[in-house]
Amino acid sequence: MGEHTSDAPETAADRAELTEYKRFARLLADESAAIIRRYFRADYVVENKADETPVTIADRGAEERMREMILREFPDHGVLGEEFGSDRPDASYQWVLDPIDGTKNFVAGSYLFGTLIALLKDGHPILGVINQPLVNDFLMGDGQGAWLNDRPVHTRACARIEDAILLNTDHWNVGKHQNGAAFDALTRRVKRYHNWGDCHGYYLVATGGADIMTDPIMNVWDLMALIPIIRGAGGRITDWQGQDPIAGSGIVASGDAKLHDEVIRLLNP
Repeated sequence: MGEHTSDAPETAADRAELTEYKRFARLLADESAAIIRRYFRADYVVENKADETPVTIADRGAEERMREMILREFPDHGVLGEEFGSDRPDASYQWVLDPIDGTKNFVAGSYLFGTLIALLKDGHPILGVINQPLVNDFLMGDGQGAWLNDRPVHTRACARIEDAILLNTDHWNVGKHQNGAAFDALTRRVKRYHNWGDCHGYYLVATGGADIMTDPIMNVWDLMALIPIIRGAGGRITDWQGQDPIAGSGIVASGDAKLHDEVIRLLNP
């Protein structure tokens, strides 16, 4: 099964540079979190975008702040964000931002949302962050390791479908974009199935709280941060058919390689 791997720093200079980017990613997370917390369960207007997904002043304010910081610190870097599109798309380094992944949950007053921050080098994700502003959980991965609040985290071993906890963002969305019947059959075989979705599901796989996380279709700003985190924690992440996650549409992340191969087989009979 083909799968693209994140670039690893090859020299001392590369490693030092990545360390600087990690430090800066933490600053982006802290600054955006301060804005998001200000609006959580507050009185604001919820707007609907062209695709009928909600957007709030918290989404826009957090992304604006991160873009300002990137432009000031790394003026030659590009930025792609969910709310304000792309700047300097030809730059070698690109920051990919989703200020609130799980805006529907945020609007409902639920805790199951987070901020996604990724850094790409020549199109390949080398750094990813899932930040939860309310509980101050900062999960970072670089493809070689993953850390929750500076402590190493790992996926857990689970080789059998019947022992697995399966997560998904929107159950009814699967049938629109992938083989819905095959997914339904998988939900009935696993030990437990929950819709603890969006970035929270990938957070749980990376930290050993769940075994499989699925999304039948993804945007680039939803995806890029997840790749270095899942791989850094020791897991597998591919598209729905088991190929390069960047080139595909849907995403499957698993904590155990053997389990992942079986999940892909079952999803694509």
